[in-house]
Amino acid sequence: MHSFAQDKKTLNISRTQEAPKIDGLLDDAIWQNAEIATDFIQFRPEMGITLSDNERTEVKMTYDDEAIYIAAYLYDDPNKIMKQLTARDNFGQSDFFALVLNPNNDAQNDSQFFVFSSGVQADALASPSIGEDFSWNAVWDSAVQMHDDGWSLEMKIPYRTLRFKKEENPTWGLQFHRHFRRFRSQYTWNPIDVTKGNIGLYHGELEGLENVEPPTRLILYPFTTGIVNSFNDETTTDLTFGMDVKYGITENFTLDATLVPDFSQAGFDNVVLNLGPFEQTFSEQRQFFTEGVDLFSTAGLFFSRRVGSRPTGNLNLEENESADIPDEVKVLNAIKVSGRTPDGWGIGVFNAITKKTYATITDEDTGLSRREVVEPFTNYNILVVDKQYGGNSSISLINTNVIREGNFRDANVTAARANIINKENTFRVVGEAKVSNVNYQEADTETGFSSFFFAGKVAGNFRYSFDHRFADTKYEINDLGLQFRNNFNNFGADASYQIFEPKGKLNNYRINAFVNYRMLASPGVFARFNFGGGYRATTTKLDAYGFRLNIEPGKQYDFFESRDGRAFIFENFVSTGGWISTNYNRVFAIDLRANVGTLFEEGRDLFNYDFEISPRVRFNDNFLMVYRLNFNHRNGDRGYATAVDGEPIFGERNRQIVTNSISANYTFDPFHVLALTFRHYWDTVDYDYDMFTLLNNGRLTTASGFNVDNIGGDPNINFSTWNIDLSYSWQFAPGSFLTALYRNQLFNIDNQSEASYGDSLGNLFDQPMQNTFSLRLQYFVDYNDVKRLMKKKNNSNS
Repeated sequence: MHSFAQDKKTLNISRTQEAPKIDGLLDDAIWQNAEIATDFIQFRPEMGITLSDNERTEVKMTYDDEAIYIAAYLYDDPNKIMKQLTARDNFGQSDFFALVLNPNNDAQNDSQFFVFSSGVQADALASPSIGEDFSWNAVWDSAVQMHDDGWSLEMKIPYRTLRFKKEENPTWGLQFHRHFRRFRSQYTWNPIDVTKGNIGLYHGELEGLENVEPPTRLILYPFTTGIVNSFNDETTTDLTFGMDVKYGITENFTLDATLVPDFSQAGFDNVVLNLGPFEQTFSEQRQFFTEGVDLFSTAGLFFSRRVGSRPTGNLNLEENESADIPDEVKVLNAIKVSGRTPDGWGIGVFNAITKKTYATITDEDTGLSRREVVEPFTNYNILVVDKQYGGNSSISLINTNVIREGNFRDANVTAARANIINKENTFRVVGEAKVSNVNYQEADTETGFSSFFFAGKVAGNFRYSFDHRFADTKYEINDLGLQFRNNFNNFGADASYQIFEPKGKLNNYRINAFVNYRMLASPGVFARFNFGGGYRATTTKLDAYGFRLNIEPGKQYDFFESRDGRAFIFENFVSTGGWISTNYNRVFAIDLRANVGTLFEEGRDLFNYDFEISPRVRFNDNFLMVYRLNFNHRNGDRGYATAVDGEPIFGERNRQIVTNSISANYTFDPFHVLALTFRHYWDTVDYDYDMFTLLNNGRLTTASGFNVDNIGGDPNINFSTWNIDLSYSWQFAPGSFLTALYRNQLFNIDNQSEASYGDSLGNLFDQPMQNTFSLRLQYFVDYNDVKRLMKKKNNSNS
């Protein structure tokens, strides 16, 4: 076992009177005598390997009143250096150099800056609680040059991108990474022991900074967006103006605000047909809600898609009435205040306000219409306090609060969380306790409780853990969080064995096994039991593969499929699957995945199978295309279809899902990117003629006489969606972008479950097509740049 954490390297930095020119050439005078950081050591795939002289890395640093500067020379055979051009924050098939700075030197709050051999940038905030958050986008400068014996780079990291306090002689945490893409090998300046502890514990230290002044951190992002939308022979236009603001309230705390928000260019959602008892959700696409939300994600109480989602109100319509309900609620503004003191105290405040939203209700007989509120004026708020200590542990308290105007429900949730790792970084304990309160206004307030406990060995080759999850029947966080269900009392255990250094033809592998026992919290009855395992490995040729097995023996009780709380029983479910992913460094690579599942139950002929084929072609360093075909077939599936007079009706059904998608990117250079995203989703559900009702013993019967013709509607479904996004992005100045987006959308749902793929596609194209074109201009304005420009102008006029 390597004792790397105790052997911290130190790099001494000296101030420069003349800032180096960021051109990647390293010919500035300051670099001639700067101290060199070298002797990088590998940690992936094997620990302790040093670089040969012709592949060595040499790094130098300097600073002035405005920024920290880095120069690096990365020796290598230029014919072997991979340098695929990609969009920002996309690693692709490219070598990279990374700078990691931690002004608090606390091993838990890193700012990471990546420069690729292609000249592309990436950056992230990193901590043990969130991993690497690449949604953070700072504005900094870099340049790359290729040479006969390798490549070189220069970086300028303005102090505005960092949070630190003024100190006479601070010591910052410091680390450098170098990645060889052709080997997937990674080296660091200060050695890392990957068998235990978070990566921040292995930073070196930067010394020599003197009286660095934190700047005034005021950044403005004014923007304007023009939109042309065409649907069903109607064309509308819109022109919006707004601004995002970042302001350093103190040296360590920042205010982020979006004024007159515009999310028109957020990516489309991958909509699917949802037959299950739980809501369909999508990942966050809006940048304001993805960037810098690590504190607010504590204890899993914040699901940002709640802000500006579909209206939550219900309408009571007469038989002759129809309603036009908006798809989303407009966000009027949102702010975040977050930061962390040098002694580990983190504080976060989030607040968002949404607009009162109306539905239009039309009387189909008279043609008269009226408006009714479906979402009132609403305030969403989060307060979180977090204390980090020991370089690896934290204790947190978070409160979320939703206040709606009028008689709509209000909600409040409070949670405490402890994440504790021992000093040796070998054992981890996590505990959470959460209390929810929902004020239904016209009914009694309901208070619910939930808890989570985890304990496990988190170091070495062999690891194990135990966990427990509990929620009572009244626990409810869905006003601002995401909770698919409550009323559970679940136990789980896991064990795994993995290697961290190559063995034979494998760079690494991991074997794991698990077991889960699930109950209802009330009444305390058995629900589900399963066990299984998996294996994954990466070969020395950088191909990866794996497989899994899941077994649910005996009777399993699903208390949610019925929608009325009664159990639906199935027996002896077994599923298995595997996957292969070939080396992406090759011009042509492919991902393959397949799964099968069945029930060993008398009277059931369930058989599920699915597969995915995803070839990818890197035509050159500029052009990458990825195609994905997903096919899913479920024969003999049984589930909820509808309800008749409150009685859940089940059906046996065959379901087939085909999804085709394409993503393609042509990157002209690090500042110009053309991107295409396409997805066609087709889903058919074909029910047997006779339908079932659910008996109180959990079994299904056809004795009630229900069939497809007498349940009040055809349950068969043919569901299709079509989405195309074609975008062009031009970074015309640091932090400033011009983005053009064309979006094409189609949707259809009918009962023609036996229609072929071609006929279904034809029916889809018979529907009204939505075409949207938007052009967005965003400009980056730094108060300090404006101040320096005005000072320079005044000096020239004097």
